[in-house]
Amino acid sequence: MADFRFTVTDEEQGQEVRLLMRKHFDFSSRLRNKIKRNHLLMINGKPAEGFHRVSSGDVVSVELPDEVSRFEPENIPLDIVYEDEDLMVINKAPGIVVHPTKGHLDGTIANALMYHMGQTGEKFKIRFVNRLDMDTSGLIVVAKNAYTQTGYIAQSDKGNVTKVYYALVHGSVSSSEGTIDLPIASPLPESKKRRISEDGAPSVTHYELIESFEDYSLLRIRLETGRTHQIRVHLSHIGHPIAGDLLYGGRQDIITRQALHAASLAFEHPVKKEALSFEAPLADDIRTAILSLRPDSSFSF
Repeated sequence: MADFRFTVTDEEQGQEVRLLMRKHFDFSSRLRNKIKRNHLLMINGKPAEGFHRVSSGDVVSVELPDEVSRFEPENIPLDIVYEDEDLMVINKAPGIVVHPTKGHLDGTIANALMYHMGQTGEKFKIRFVNRLDMDTSGLIVVAKNAYTQTGYIAQSDKGNVTKVYYALVHGSVSSSEGTIDLPIASPLPESKKRRISEDGAPSVTHYELIESFEDYSLLRIRLETGRTHQIRVHLSHIGHPIAGDLLYGGRQDIITRQALHAASLAFEHPVKKEALSFEAPLADDIRTAILSLRPDSSFSF
């Protein structure tokens, strides 16, 4: 866990420590309340209240509350791309659900993380700050504390998280690049499909044609927003559903799941304030599908 502490300067002397906390730490109001409720604010190593006035040279420190998840541990392999005391980046395999749901109570990434914690001795509440559909492969981020979660989401909301995907789609995409700016709404009661609708949430997808095949195209996609099923809905709407995506009009003739892969991710570490960037090689089944279309394909990611 990152060390949240600072030493009071001459200019800060006499101020209430709760005001200085807001100056030095970008805690959400919810997290500040947890810190207060659990008496996790310290001055010179002793518990303190927010109204306490500080002196020059005082060392103010804050511990984040201990929180744990209660999912059943399962020995499921994890491809961990990066891990520190605040977050993890995982290359998710296709066919696995991220978080337990009514239809998938076990066999999820969350269950695998519980087992991982048992092996490492670490304990934290599992917070997925980005999620992928069960049949989408690639990079997901897990926050190990509320501060990291809040910081990542704030960056994402400001458009400061760069997310790049690759998709193998049906049909020949005629333009070398383009932008799809169409609002996406929740499904109607009788359907699981998201849909384009004027009353939907603003949604922007940028795409670039990487390689053309007979009846297929490989696209590089950058998301400006992150709506559920956004890439799948947008590409289907323009007449190029993702190969294997039965829900949105794709066919499973060369691949048995949607050929969509979260390939790269870049953001600022919410705690350390360092620039981070990660890449996940294209999943084997998508690579196999591409090679079935053109054995000498120049695509090498």
